[in-house]
Amino acid sequence: MSNPSACPVCTLENTYRDGEMNICPDCGHEWSDSTAQDSAAEDGVKVVRDANGQVLVDGDSVILIKDLKVKGSSIVLKKGSKAKGIRLVDGDHDVDCKIDGVSLSLKSEFLKKA
Repeated sequence: MSNPSACPVCTLENTYRDGEMNICPDCGHEWSDSTAQDSAAEDGVKVVRDANGQVLVDGDSVILIKDLKVKGSSIVLKKGSKAKGIRLVDGDHDVDCKIDGVSLSLKSEFLKKA
């Protein structure tokens, strides 16, 4: 069973699912997935999700789920490469990170939360 996303109130990831509700035992906050998306949309915050549907936030660590060729270069990023301390940005490529010392902009659909 997959773990729900981090708590929108205290931002801790120690959450669990009870029926259709997500519950944070640390602060006691309860929310549904649609409520979290609706409140983020109302605040004008773009919700970025990885390939598995987990919400990504600044500072997360992610892992590549497939080999990627870097456009305009002969570099190939290997599946399983890890990027620490990502930064979310607006645009088509919504994640800025460094892998093996190279600064890159990647699409979140090719990443999974570590």
